[in-house]
Amino acid sequence: RGEALASIAAIARVVLSSRRAEQAHGWRIECEGGMLGAPAPCPQPTGTTVEVADLYFNTPARRKFLKSEATEYGHCEEAFRRIALARPAVAFTLSHNGRVRWHLKRQDFAERLRAMLGEEFYQACVALEESAAALRLHGLVAQPGYSRTTRDVQYFYVNGRFVRDRLLAHAVRQAYQDVLHSDRQPAYVLALELAPSAVDVNVHPSKIEVRFRDSRAVHQFVMHAVQRAVSHHRSSPQDASARLADEPSAPEPSVGGRLPAPVRQESRGNYPFPSQSSLSLATAQPANAYETLFGRGELRAPSPTPAADGAVPPLGFALAQLGGVYILAQNRSGLVVVDMHAAHERIVYERLKRTLDESAVATQSLLVPVTFAADALDVASVEEYSAALRKVGFEIAVIGPSALAVRAVPALLRDADVKRLALDVLREMRDYGAERVLAERRNELLSTMACHAAVRASRALTLAEMNALLRDMEATERSDHCNHGRPTWFELPMAELDARFMRGR
Repeated sequence: RGEALASIAAIARVVLSSRRAEQAHGWRIECEGGMLGAPAPCPQPTGTTVEVADLYFNTPARRKFLKSEATEYGHCEEAFRRIALARPAVAFTLSHNGRVRWHLKRQDFAERLRAMLGEEFYQACVALEESAAALRLHGLVAQPGYSRTTRDVQYFYVNGRFVRDRLLAHAVRQAYQDVLHSDRQPAYVLALELAPSAVDVNVHPSKIEVRFRDSRAVHQFVMHAVQRAVSHHRSSPQDASARLADEPSAPEPSVGGRLPAPVRQESRGNYPFPSQSSLSLATAQPANAYETLFGRGELRAPSPTPAADGAVPPLGFALAQLGGVYILAQNRSGLVVVDMHAAHERIVYERLKRTLDESAVATQSLLVPVTFAADALDVASVEEYSAALRKVGFEIAVIGPSALAVRAVPALLRDADVKRLALDVLREMRDYGAERVLAERRNELLSTMACHAAVRASRALTLAEMNALLRDMEATERSDHCNHGRPTWFELPMAELDARFMRGR
């Protein structure tokens, strides 16, 4: 094509000779490194001939546009990695300055992934395989604990071709929004397959961008598939502990372990106390104090009572509270440390989402309305968004030119700081509009509400309350991380504690 010929002529010695059938002789034009000479007559059979010699002979003249050798090699290696991940059944070799940097034999997808991205990434991933109509998505997505500061481990393929598409990247990011901090990036290797007629690959010269015929359907399919994988396909903390115990030296504690998929109360049964003669947990009576502190939820964990089979729940049983912030518990593997505010924030958030999905949010009328001074913007917001406020469980009235009264709040948030909660909700609606908040930013609003309702640091809890919180965590999706992406717990296996104290040496 014309632009290709011009590009080649800029970095080579090109001679173009051409003759029409009715002409007595042909014409010849030479171009050397982009410098075009004058046409001259020449002997030439009918037709056109293009001669290219000394390709890239003048590259040093363009060196100012290049980065360092290491940087340019990095770009080459990244292109190699993209192709190699897409074709595990093909053997690849990459050489640099006469030295073989990569030699990959034919292998299955798991082996190729381990070779290219490392064992740590592979162990942090969950498999994904979903189909809907003419769409199929498969690959691996990393758990939130493996999040990155950059997008260096994000590989998306459409019909076998690597793409860097904003629609697909946004779909994956949306799937992680409830479990990943805003400045962290997810890691994944995903392949989308669909009919070639449903996607346009000629949007960009390098074909790295694509355009879908039904972009909305593709976005929703990818988002929900990744969301389900991150939410439900979880290994137990014991599996993560076993991997740590196999290490030759004592590593740092693993942050943000993975809980098994949540189960409802009727399928869980009762759990025993940990087998320690020096510890007695008085938790046989129902945790009434927990109901007062956290409110009733659909998923309620029973008070732990001894069971014959010796089963211990994944997060174990509470031992004590540290600094008014952390719950220390013991499970089969060792010590579990839980950030009680972050964990309870996730529990309340998921309950709010479930309640809003199923019906209107239940409200709790206040015996004594909370009144406070407000500026003109807040007063105007109450008048404008009263219907939207009722949808999320608030009843706020204007009682003066610069005064508001909160008469009802969502039942799950009845123990929150009512004034601060109301002002934050009003600010969200004022900044983004009620319709957008209830549609696009619903989760952000609920996250704000959950943060206000979560138990605060320095609040002393009884063992019954701590154990009830642990059981609720096990019954809640995505409870490994709070609404802002921070881990809610981590596990310190006994093998690691023994290694730190050099026991058995």
